[in-house]
Amino acid sequence: MVSLDDAVIARWKKGDEHFEVLVDPYAAADLIDGKDIDIVRNLAIDTVFEDSKKGEHASEESVQNVFGTTNIEEVAKKIILKGEIQLTTEQRHKMQENKRNRIIDTIVRNAMDPKTKAPHPRQRIELAMDEAGVHVDPFKPVKEQVKTTIEALQSLIPLSIANIRISVKIPSSFIGKSYGVVRNFGTLEQEDWQSDGSWIGIIKLPAGLQTDFYDKLNDVTKGNVSTKILK
Repeated sequence: MVSLDDAVIARWKKGDEHFEVLVDPYAAADLIDGKDIDIVRNLAIDTVFEDSKKGEHASEESVQNVFGTTNIEEVAKKIILKGEIQLTTEQRHKMQENKRNRIIDTIVRNAMDPKTKAPHPRQRIELAMDEAGVHVDPFKPVKEQVKTTIEALQSLIPLSIANIRISVKIPSSFIGKSYGVVRNFGTLEQEDWQSDGSWIGIIKLPAGLQTDFYDKLNDVTKGNVSTKILK
């Protein structure tokens, strides 16, 4: 359970009925973001209030009539997903910063310059978001905000979300160390073992990961690797 000091009010109104739960704001944000959250464990008190500040509980009858159940997990989730979350200024700022970082991470991982096929550095994305005045909502899903952020940035920098396909050739003496690296970065679409013992594969991975992919491969093969971006 979350402490009362750390919990915030999630409030939903249905006609003249008011329903509230006291919940961890970060767990509420994760639930809204589509994550599988044990929301009961993130409530300060496992009950539904009519007015939490006054300590007034919602009647079982009103909860049953409005939600069709008195199960605290189902009711709390509906209140959080349909209602409003009351945050302090400090909580909102901290959660916006957290969500902003997740949006940037997603763009950096998956986006590229469609002309050069090269990934964009994180700082370029951050500066473009500042210039575009992108507003981050702490309670909107990352996926939804990535889409609107990319639309806002495309007038400033060439940007598209895409996967790329890379052909990789590794000498036999380095396959043991590098084969796992290749598989862990993306989807291995094709592989062939050559008569000289070398290995050739085609991997599909998020465009923004290509620099990390090349760096890791060069590290484990000591530079003895050939790569080519495929159309």
